[in-house]
Amino acid sequence: MMEDEEVEKVVMAYLEKKGFKQTQLAFQEEQSKSSSSNASETNPDVSKHLLSFSESDNAPALYQDGYSKLRSWTYSSLDLYKHELLRVLYPVFIHCFMELVATGHTQEARTFFSSYREDHEMMHLRDLQKLEGILSPSHLEEMEFAHSLRQSKVNIKICQYSYELLVQYLQKTPQSKKILGIINEHINCQVSPGQPSSISDESEVVTLIGSSQDTAKQINEKEIHWGLLEYSLEERLEKAGGMMPESEKGDGETKESGFEESKKKSADGGKQGASVKKLKKDKVVGATGKSARSETNTVSTALRVKAELTLPVVPTEVEDSILEDLRNRVRLGSMALPSVCFYTFINTHNGLNCSSISHDGSLVAGGFSDSSLKVWDMAKIGQQGRAAAMHGGNETTPTEQLVGTDDGKRAYTLFQGHAGPVYSATFSPLGDFILSSSSDSTIRLWSTKLNANLVCYKGHNYPVWDVQFSPVGHYFASSSHDRTARIWSMDRIQPLRIMAGHLSDVDCVQWHANCNYIATGSSDKTVRLWDVQSGECVRIFIGHRSMILSLAMSPDGRYMASGDEDGTIMMWDLSSGRCVTPLTGHTSCVWTLDFSGEGSLLASGSADCTVKLWDVTASTKIPRTEENKAGSTNRLRSLKTLPTKSTPVYSLRFSRRNLLFASGVFSKGA
Repeated sequence: MMEDEEVEKVVMAYLEKKGFKQTQLAFQEEQSKSSSSNASETNPDVSKHLLSFSESDNAPALYQDGYSKLRSWTYSSLDLYKHELLRVLYPVFIHCFMELVATGHTQEARTFFSSYREDHEMMHLRDLQKLEGILSPSHLEEMEFAHSLRQSKVNIKICQYSYELLVQYLQKTPQSKKILGIINEHINCQVSPGQPSSISDESEVVTLIGSSQDTAKQINEKEIHWGLLEYSLEERLEKAGGMMPESEKGDGETKESGFEESKKKSADGGKQGASVKKLKKDKVVGATGKSARSETNTVSTALRVKAELTLPVVPTEVEDSILEDLRNRVRLGSMALPSVCFYTFINTHNGLNCSSISHDGSLVAGGFSDSSLKVWDMAKIGQQGRAAAMHGGNETTPTEQLVGTDDGKRAYTLFQGHAGPVYSATFSPLGDFILSSSSDSTIRLWSTKLNANLVCYKGHNYPVWDVQFSPVGHYFASSSHDRTARIWSMDRIQPLRIMAGHLSDVDCVQWHANCNYIATGSSDKTVRLWDVQSGECVRIFIGHRSMILSLAMSPDGRYMASGDEDGTIMMWDLSSGRCVTPLTGHTSCVWTLDFSGEGSLLASGSADCTVKLWDVTASTKIPRTEENKAGSTNRLRSLKTLPTKSTPVYSLRFSRRNLLFASGVFSKGA
């Protein structure tokens, strides 16, 4: 009978709410008659349906009250635990919003979203901008980001006591029934013993990813061989004693740290494999003369791996040139910063999309929105006297004639062939080839000797955002809007491997020093490491809060740096898949990263018009325990910030001798 009374109340409340007065009166009369005649009870199934309808009709208030009370409780918690408890609010907020939309309460969902949006804008603005476009239940299925959030759990790091406080609150608060359901279904609390983590250690505490956390953890347990290639050029040079005189000269300077030295050594050996000398050119420059001694330690201790790709043979004269550069490499460190050569494009009229610098800095390429690729030879520009600017505008610009050749022709070589804006360009390690990728979904190979297009590679279905030559040349990797990365070789028009798994655009790609892996950065805020031979994903790096725009591999093959749209750089340990340390300092997109030849410095270039130099060894040589003590997370030390007048930094490149080249476009509004 109690259930019948509840059903009557539900029906009466509904009729009154909808304004059906006549029906309401008729229902009341019917109920009075049935009660006097002891009519049969309501069908149980009908009762359940009506009661559930009433409950869902009241859902907006339950979500609103539940979240509001959780929010108030969290903000009034003790400071020691507050920052950990606040982590729960964001995932609860977005899931309350999506649940309201899913149950058809769109207007209430919009009101709820706008009421509490401010709380999360600082940390999650881009996610909120995506979610505010959800206006109906069908949008939840159509929008991949929202769909993946509803299908997976969020990882939240929290200490034992904070967790117990949260559970206790949810159990004793009647309005928290809906919130408890959301936390149970969509949040995975990673409870750690001891004190709460440091407030500053926020890099991985809340991670929203599409693939399930268990899957990511499983992938990160796969074995990877991050060591350097066997018989590297640097290793052979060291064994031959080619670096000894200078190394002895610099004995005092090499004692900074055993780790740094070993790292450098491995760096040297790193990118060159059996025939990987080109690698050297690439960006692995082995060791400075002065650092030879440190390299000795490294070569002997660094892991060595076999190449999974058939490596190209390097001509003897090229090998000699690389060896000469290695012997003369300047050793860098916190007390010895690199010289920087900055190439500034002017008069590009907003047409330059990308730039690239050859490994010795002698050639600079620019990819333009008018589908052209232009390459400047620095030696020819230098012959013009004081003219040091490159002009990307139309060829009739009067100032362009200043940097032209003696006969008045343009100062650059024009490569035409693409049918859409050029988004990326990369020089081969020897500088004799250049690859470009475009919105026309193709990649083109050009010869800098013949000044001609040699091959057009077709395979991607959408714009190709990035293309990168391998450290040894011959092979290259590309990434695209079609959510895949592909491995190619110069002599095949079809890709050798297709790497699929990202949930959104693959925005950047980078080769590992030993050529057995490539890393990809995506708009889904993750970085993945792929095995070149099998095409499998062997690591997923989670922690960024916005799309990844740049990647760099350390010369010793152990670490990777990634830069995102918010200006954050993260240093990752490839073997564990963990973030060693976040680097904060840039205020806008980090478009380019590169390690120095021995791996002791990291250079970053950003849209905030600065180049920053970071001390890599300062943080990586400190022993890292599985769980850092609270507040002990070590950070990379920023050694120097080099501001430009008004030039966002498009690309960086350390030469084999450790001279840092940079390029960008002069922009009055920057």
